[in-house]
Amino acid sequence: MEKFPARRVPASRWLFAAVGVLLVFGLTGCVGPWGDRRRHEASSVVQFLYPGNDLPFIQPQVPTLRLPLRVGVAFLPAGFSGPGYQRSRTGFNEKQKTELMRKVAAQFKALPFVQSIEIIPATYLRPGGGFQNLDQLRALLGIDVVALISYDQTQNSDSTEASLAYWTIVGAYVIEGQRNSTHTLMEAVVYDIPSRSLLFRAPGTSTIKNHATLVRNDYELQKASLGSLQEAAMEMTANLAHELELFQVRAKEEPQTIHVEHKPGYTGGGNWSAGAAGLLLMMLAGRLIASRR
Repeated sequence: MEKFPARRVPASRWLFAAVGVLLVFGLTGCVGPWGDRRRHEASSVVQFLYPGNDLPFIQPQVPTLRLPLRVGVAFLPAGFSGPGYQRSRTGFNEKQKTELMRKVAAQFKALPFVQSIEIIPATYLRPGGGFQNLDQLRALLGIDVVALISYDQTQNSDSTEASLAYWTIVGAYVIEGQRNSTHTLMEAVVYDIPSRSLLFRAPGTSTIKNHATLVRNDYELQKASLGSLQEAAMEMTANLAHELELFQVRAKEEPQTIHVEHKPGYTGGGNWSAGAAGLLLMMLAGRLIASRR
């Protein structure tokens, strides 16, 4: 039987064949790294305080604030991703969370009726710990009020009709354009632990939209995730200063909603109107210095 020598297929043909296969997968909307993706990560105050549906709702009481206050600041543990979503890989590490908690703590340190601020480590909180966990923190750290920081971030990444304009060939790669959107809600809720009462809340939001090539899409998503968290955190801390001022006014004008007492031996910092005036002067001074710079 006569044997024919094998013909060597040129490398250029392999290249075009590979490109053709990738084009077919991309145009048919193949599920996977070429398809649409959704990412979600959240640390929910509701899930932390009320982790089980069978648990009874705790009726809050009228809070009694005993001055000077000891305040704790904690970042709730994340973990919820939700059905149909991938787990988000945010760039918000423990160091950055601690820096944010210090900024929140600085808002309370400016108040004359706050005695101390405790930055609560993440290991002191357990998922779904509820008010029982807060009672433990109160006994361990001696805090009266706690500020719980949470966030909810959703990222969507999808191929757009305009993505065909981004098709290019780099070696053996076909690069598809992706349209990304990142939405973040960050919130600080302040609770009086003994009464289970929500004193006030301060939210911050951010939305970032961009386009990226498929090869760099994961990098751009992570970059947008961190940037959106930082924007939401800045807005939240600004709103926190405003809410603190409103809280002092409400405590003065609506004594039936908040009782204020002095601890034995404490005589200063209990004048809510003076505290509000002091905070307002500090804010005005900060704005004046910033404008001069």
